Amino acid sequence: MTFALTPDQPLRFGANYTPATEWMHSWLSFNPDNVRRDFAGLAELGLDHVRLFPLWTVLQPNRTLIRQEAIDDVHTVVDIAAEFGMDASVDVVQGHLSSFDFIPSWLFTWHDKNMFTHPQALSGQVELVSALGRSLAGASNFLGFTLGNETNQFSAKNHPSPWPVTPDEAGSWLTALLDAAERSAPGFPHVHSEYDAAWYMDGHGFTPAHAARLGAMTTVHSWIFNGTAQRYGGRSVASDRHAEYMIEMARGFATQPDRPIWLQEIGAPANCLTPEETPDFLEATVRSAVRTENLWGVTWWCSHDVSRELADYPELEYTLGLLDNGGGVKPIGQRFAEIIPELRQRRPAPARNVGIVIPVDENEIPVSRGAMSPGGAIFQAWVDACAEGIDPAIVTSKDAENPAALAARGITELIRPMLNATVVEEYSSNNTVVEDTA
Repeated sequence: MTFALTPDQPLRFGANYTPATEWMHSWLSFNPDNVRRDFAGLAELGLDHVRLFPLWTVLQPNRTLIRQEAIDDVHTVVDIAAEFGMDASVDVVQGHLSSFDFIPSWLFTWHDKNMFTHPQALSGQVELVSALGRSLAGASNFLGFTLGNETNQFSAKNHPSPWPVTPDEAGSWLTALLDAAERSAPGFPHVHSEYDAAWYMDGHGFTPAHAARLGAMTTVHSWIFNGTAQRYGGRSVASDRHAEYMIEMARGFATQPDRPIWLQEIGAPANCLTPEETPDFLEATVRSAVRTENLWGVTWWCSHDVSRELADYPELEYTLGLLDNGGGVKPIGQRFAEIIPELRQRRPAPARNVGIVIPVDENEIPVSRGAMSPGGAIFQAWVDACAEGIDPAIVTSKDAENPAALAARGITELIRPMLNATVVEEYSSNNTVVEDTA
């Protein structure tokens, strides 16, 4: 479906919901009173939506067993969000969270099936999307589906057990599940999400074009532990405006000029920032993001800290919440609450007449995604332009040769970085390293 924003539509501010009690494992023994307590705290911050993560292993433990009780639990959480004046987005093929993979047993080891290409695996996922869609289609506060959280990581070459996928295969998988979402819950802005390997990892099957053209909106997941903070500093221009950079890359690959973009995941990781720095980082990041055009909203990662009673998470995962594990508002949560009323009203986006060119091949895949990654020539050109007081746009080399496309975006000057000017190590994310304390 097509989905467009109106100038008077307020910006949305929400949180990715990480239950304070038993984290996502709480889906195993669902307790609506715990959810109400958590949502009361989020509503107090002035949030208008939550993103939910029911676990795939709980919803569909066997390919032909979709548990109605689990489906009903998801619907109940959506209804509880409505009690507190919040809308709810729901992930389906859930997948990967905070360095843990939640893959049902019918997909791996002795039953190994590539989740993206095996016909039975695909049909099972379509049935799951359809079952959830039929359940939630009538919920007045349902925001639509995200197919799953950063499911592209299962295809990445740095995953311990990857399921390889070509760009065509990735596109077919996304289209099949988005079509199932639209058939079962028509009229909602269904989307998909990728972690930033789609933008930064050469050879990755999921591409910027997939992110920017499939689904009702483009979702952006921005994390500075991807080399940005390590190279430039946690409170550098590069880090504070990393989300803005990714939003502008998404705009550069879009074919629909007014396509909405959702900053769906952004957080303040403790391996890059001190606790004292996180409120200012949040404010700087959000303020830079809301200056972009056609932004739907910002959904912070995450609602509540992970409990220290749970073992083996990367250290940073225990501290990412807006609220602590007991429900107390942290300084970063207080800052979010303070700036939301001011920023909810849309303002005109600044002119972006300078475009940084990303060379693409005949399939519109970047010639060098490494050059787009932190430290690469294109990324550095963005940082340099920002430091000079310029608000740069991003444009593909295909559009750079199209005067009408440039004029439509108001781009009058182009920067063409030398792709070999800076050599960077192959991209890797730095949030899945777990220290062995045994």
